[in-house]
Amino acid sequence: MKDSVVSSESPSVADLLSALSHALDLVEGQPRGHATRTAFIALRLADELKLGEIERKELLYSCLLKDSGCSNNSARIHKMFGGDDLITKQRVKLIDWSSTLESVKFAYVNMERGGTVVGKLRRMAAALGTPESTMNDLTRARCTRGAQIAGLLGFSTRVSDAIRDVDEHWDGKGAANKLKKDEICLYARIVNLSQTLEVFAAAFGRDSAFRMIRLRSGRWFEPELVRAARAFENDAEFWSLHADHLSGVDRPLWADGWLEDATSADIDAICGAFADIVDAKSDFTGSHSSRVTGFALGIARQFGFDEERLSTLRRAALLHDIGKLGISNAILDKPDRLTPEEYDTIKQHPRFSFEILKRIKGFERIAEIASAHHEKLDGTGYWRGLSADELDLDMRILTVADIFDALAAARPYRGAMPMEKVWKILDEEAKSALDPDCVEAVKELSGSTPPTI
Repeated sequence: MKDSVVSSESPSVADLLSALSHALDLVEGQPRGHATRTAFIALRLADELKLGEIERKELLYSCLLKDSGCSNNSARIHKMFGGDDLITKQRVKLIDWSSTLESVKFAYVNMERGGTVVGKLRRMAAALGTPESTMNDLTRARCTRGAQIAGLLGFSTRVSDAIRDVDEHWDGKGAANKLKKDEICLYARIVNLSQTLEVFAAAFGRDSAFRMIRLRSGRWFEPELVRAARAFENDAEFWSLHADHLSGVDRPLWADGWLEDATSADIDAICGAFADIVDAKSDFTGSHSSRVTGFALGIARQFGFDEERLSTLRRAALLHDIGKLGISNAILDKPDRLTPEEYDTIKQHPRFSFEILKRIKGFERIAEIASAHHEKLDGTGYWRGLSADELDLDMRILTVADIFDALAAARPYRGAMPMEKVWKILDEEAKSALDPDCVEAVKELSGSTPPTI
């Protein structure tokens, strides 16, 4: 990561990634904290293998970023299987998908869930490809993008390689490049074992998790790593920490003092990377977060914000929709009007954003601004239903920037609106729901490319 001045309120790089990885857990249909608990297990394996400090750090970052490409295949999974992509992703982790029989059974059960036999078979035929080729394609899209993100953030090629190869198996029957044994980098072999052990421990308990890795030893997992894991199978204190964290007890799962603090440049880079992850979730939100950020900063500069305040707003704008990673593409990409129940689900995403961002040291203000982007001055917004005296200027700016971009861009249920209609809607909203000065300020930005972020 790049050097810069470190704020006294800066989290460590690992703690920042750990908090934001809760959003990646949502996309993968996992209980929040899955990636962090995976890292906890991987570090214990590193102890058993007597890895050095640099290796331990790189292994930790590999675990926390392992799913950073996960939103890249969400829309495709929804189109292929129908229904809730989050459920599909969660369920596939509980089967041996390298088995053709299990994969075919999984596809039949999960395609058009609740649908007719004819509907299921029709969708399976439309998927065009064997379960193996489909898994390879989906995994390649996710892991390749995740490896790219790690590289763009300045992590070593060893971290990128771990993310790229995380679903490869010891026997060469994993995904996506059919690597086997020592062709798979050590970090990837450790992360694969750790994440699978964590998923099964969370879903079925420790005994079932260790039974699973014994059965898959020599197939999915390197036998030596399975032996290393079994060395702490009966460590009650270790697994009680895992269980506490799974139940929502918020405590550090690794010691302080050996991880570098995030610099200002690190934080900006990570916020930008996660904005891209959010926007990749749906085919209709490409670059939405960066455009909203540009509009918000353009408005704020008209109000004379100083650099520190602009920096806070920039990060809040980039991450305002991070909670959308917890919303199924069945809702995000629905071409028709949402049902009341689906709309209630959508209204939860600012709350998810708040819950994720508030975990980060120094992000308290960012969490408040980001999670208020659907609030209205007249109290009709969500998720809290705040009113004018509870919404400061930063929140009002982000709301207008978000609504402006939402109106001006194409959506699943309509094309981009003509600008005349956009202005008419904003002017009407400015009478009671939106800050009129912010609306006038965004008009000053129209007709040009979004300001730089």
